[in-house]
Amino acid sequence: MFISKIRIKNFRLLKDTVLLLNEDEKQELSLLIGRNNSGKTSFIMLFDKFYRNENYKFNFYDFSTSLREKIFNLDESTVIEELSIQMILEIKYDINDSLETISDFILDLDPTSNIVKILFECSIDKEKLIKDSSKSKTNREKFIEKNLPDYLISKYVYVFENESDLEVANRGNLVKKDISSIRKLINFQVIHAKRNVSSSETNGSGKKALSEMTTQYFNKEHKESSDEFFDINNAISTMDLTLDDKYKTHFEPFLKNAKKFLNIEDLRVISDLESKQLFTNHSKIVYGDGTNNLPEYLNGLGYVNILYLLLQIEVKKKYFEDEKKDINLLFIEEPEAHTHPQMQYVFSQKIQEIIKEINSKVNLQTFISTHSSHIVSQCNFSDLRYFKLKDGNINIKNFYADLEIKYKGKEHYFKFLKQYLTLYSSELFFAEKIIFIEGTTEKMLLPYFISQYDELITPPQNKISSQNISIIEVGANSKAFKHFLEFLEIKTLIITDIDTTKLIRSKKKTKKIKSNYKACAVSEGETTSNYSIKEFLNIPKISSPEFENWFKKLKSNELQDNKHYIKIAYQIEELGYHARSFEDSFIKLNLKEIVKYKNRGIHGIQHKSSLTEKITDVYSLTKKILKPDGKSDFASSLLYLALIDKVEWETPLYIKEGLKWIAE
Repeated sequence: MFISKIRIKNFRLLKDTVLLLNEDEKQELSLLIGRNNSGKTSFIMLFDKFYRNENYKFNFYDFSTSLREKIFNLDESTVIEELSIQMILEIKYDINDSLETISDFILDLDPTSNIVKILFECSIDKEKLIKDSSKSKTNREKFIEKNLPDYLISKYVYVFENESDLEVANRGNLVKKDISSIRKLINFQVIHAKRNVSSSETNGSGKKALSEMTTQYFNKEHKESSDEFFDINNAISTMDLTLDDKYKTHFEPFLKNAKKFLNIEDLRVISDLESKQLFTNHSKIVYGDGTNNLPEYLNGLGYVNILYLLLQIEVKKKYFEDEKKDINLLFIEEPEAHTHPQMQYVFSQKIQEIIKEINSKVNLQTFISTHSSHIVSQCNFSDLRYFKLKDGNINIKNFYADLEIKYKGKEHYFKFLKQYLTLYSSELFFAEKIIFIEGTTEKMLLPYFISQYDELITPPQNKISSQNISIIEVGANSKAFKHFLEFLEIKTLIITDIDTTKLIRSKKKTKKIKSNYKACAVSEGETTSNYSIKEFLNIPKISSPEFENWFKKLKSNELQDNKHYIKIAYQIEELGYHARSFEDSFIKLNLKEIVKYKNRGIHGIQHKSSLTEKITDVYSLTKKILKPDGKSDFASSLLYLALIDKVEWETPLYIKEGLKWIAE
């Protein structure tokens, strides 16, 4: 049996949010990704609130902001069920599962029905709150805001058959259950992002996080093994060496995984006990070969964090194995803390091995929330669930399944996208905004253009350098990202060339008439060869009546407005000239400075004698002076002159306007 669906209502930004997992088979790993403030932590925290003890109480700020006015104005006519925080779990089972525990939740005896629906609900005691708030001498809103936790009934659990049972008129169909019965069915364990790992800046005093975890691991393993525990206490009074051997046995699973992750062969847990002292106060993690040990706080936070995670996982595994629940849920929040990219790669690979190992013993479903593109790149994209805030609610999208449908008919694009995101740029999942660069020259010079733009911008928050914008070089492949960008709804600027062409008809004696479109100046252009423009600006067939008007609007930059979240920036008319490429545009705009420095630092050009300020045919000049393989040298020399000799280059207008749009 497994959880196939989780629905959340009225909790913080999770106003009405659904997480769909695999329907036909258990999804062992779910990777929860998304930008900051997209609800991933709230999703995990809601399980804490419902599932743990009374210390995890709901409060006023846990209710969605859209409900606050209704809570403040609560009266006898208020439908209190509409204000409740809810979490619904759908569990699928089959004839191969043991139904001993879950049978208590099965309402439909139809053998073809194999879904159990469980509702967790936190509701407001309406009558009591109305009565007490009316007596309060303070502001009613302040009273409710401060005291609402005292008026919440937060541990109600129900079983139901149909969604219609949740409607107010049908709530009599709900079957109430005690939270303890749920805990017999589901084991929930979580490793939160706030981990008190030891810092290298500590003064070395006090108990350290890893050492505390070794104690927790030991105590969990020996919770009912009193004889072994007394053996340990007896050994305390003799020698620490005896304990060293025992620790080696007790911590072997943890140490084995740690060595795999960190390639540390001499990592050990040793005794730090004195006679008649309890184990709890005297064990620690050390590094070294036995003669020269170092305490845990003298190692990097990245290593300590990974070791802490591994040991936490071992502790959780003990809970799963010992308690033998039908469903086991493990949440790991932001495992990448303090770790460098390579270690994140390794963790992502190895954690999947550990999950499979645990799954071989217990029925486990694992949820990992992360901001790490390195972790994402090492996981199956079918496991991704993308959290997106839109219109005041968090939507959770099934990246793989939903996109696969959108790319139907263009499967080669989808294959490229998956490979690209894996090998090069999973950071796109976490970007607030994106700039796609299609040319080498633009890639080299864009940081310079951005710095020039930012110097003129106020306030600081509108500067491009102050924003989370990913700049990615994709060559001519940005067309493959169309459905991906629309799916994630990320504001994206694509900087490309208009690439105008015209029809050239050639006739040979032995062949039929052959038609080719060749590159030409914009003034002579009849269409474009640019794949991104064709894809994103929906080029009609050249033979269609709409094409002539479409191409006219393309040249006048009238095919797109600033309201859409994807913008194509290509050459537009400037200084009475319409360039075809970046180099064409840049040379026209900076001709005076290029002539000045043609023999003093500009590389990648030839026929320098042709470079004069009197040139009017810039398109032909660009073709003539640029070496066939000189674009990279040309761009790098321009950047060198700007940074070293302080030459101020003008930014082409189409790039300026694109940067202004992406910055807003």
